[in-house]
Amino acid sequence: MMWEKFYSKNGLAAKNIAKELLGLKTGEKIPRISDYCDQLSIGRGTVQSALNLLADMKAIQLEARGHLGTYLVSKDNNLLLEIAGIAPLIGSMPLPYSRKYEGLATGIVEGFESAGKTVNLIYMRGGVNRIEAVRTKRSDFAIVSKLTADDAIAEYPNLKVFKRFGPGSYVNAHKIFLADSQEDAVRGAVKVGVDLESLDQKRLTMAEFESKNAEFINVNYMQLFDMLNSKQIDAAVWNADDERMIQTFRAVDFCSPKAKKMSEDTTEAVIMIDGGREQEITEKWSMVGVKQILDIQKIVEKGEKIPRY
Repeated sequence: MMWEKFYSKNGLAAKNIAKELLGLKTGEKIPRISDYCDQLSIGRGTVQSALNLLADMKAIQLEARGHLGTYLVSKDNNLLLEIAGIAPLIGSMPLPYSRKYEGLATGIVEGFESAGKTVNLIYMRGGVNRIEAVRTKRSDFAIVSKLTADDAIAEYPNLKVFKRFGPGSYVNAHKIFLADSQEDAVRGAVKVGVDLESLDQKRLTMAEFESKNAEFINVNYMQLFDMLNSKQIDAAVWNADDERMIQTFRAVDFCSPKAKKMSEDTTEAVIMIDGGREQEITEKWSMVGVKQILDIQKIVEKGEKIPRY
C-alpha cells in the first residue's frame, strides 16, 4: 500500500525530491521548503507531505534544528534511487585477473559509493563483447583499451569515449610469452595462440607475427597459460600484469615496429558509451572523478588496499 502512494501528487513530488536528496551527504542541511516549492512548482503542503512520505519509507531521516534549518541525518541511497526511478548504472569490465583491473574496479565501486550512488559491474572476456553489450543496451558503459575504442568508433560512429584514464591505466605493457624457457626470441615455425574476441590481443598478435612462419591457434585467452604450459602453443601475446604468466614463462618484447606502436594504445583504459545516452550517463557519473578512481587503483596495485568489487 505504501508504494501506491507514489502515484499520487505527493508521491510524484517525493520522486523528484528523492532525486535531489541523492546529491546531498548525510549531515548536510536540506533545501528549505520554499526552495522546493520554487524549483518544482508545487505548494508547501505537497513538499511537506512528500518529505513525510520519504521518512515513512525509511528512505531518509531528518532533524529540524529550529532557525538553523532541517538536516539530513541518514539516507538509504538504494531506496532513494528506486523511489526516484533511477536504475543503477551497469558497466562491463575485463575479467579481474590482474591487480590493475582489480584496482580499477575497486576505484569505480568506491567512487560511486562516496558519491552516494550505486554501480553494478559485470565482467566479460573480450573488448568486442563488452562493446556489443553497450550497443545492445545490456550495459550502460564498457571499459576497454583506447585501441579497441578507436576501432569500435570507426565501425559504430554512434559510440563515444566518455572518460579516459590515461596511459598505464589498462595494462602496463603487453609482451610475447614463450613456452620454451630456453628461447629468448621467436624462431622458425611456431604455433601462436590468438583470442579472436580480444581485439587488443588479436591485433597485436597479427601485427607481430604476420610476416613470420606462424600457425595461429584460436584460443580463449583464459586458456593461454595452460596451452603454453603444455606446449600446445609456442608463443602468445599477453598482458604483462598477469603475475602467473610473468612468473612462469619467458617474456620478450615485440620486434615488429607496427606492434610496438599499436601497443601504446592498449595501455590506456577508456569508458565507452552510446553517444545518444551521454546526458543521462553524465548525470549518473556526476561527482565520481577519474583522479579518485586512479588513486584507489594505485593503492590496490601496491597491495595497500584489499580489492572491493
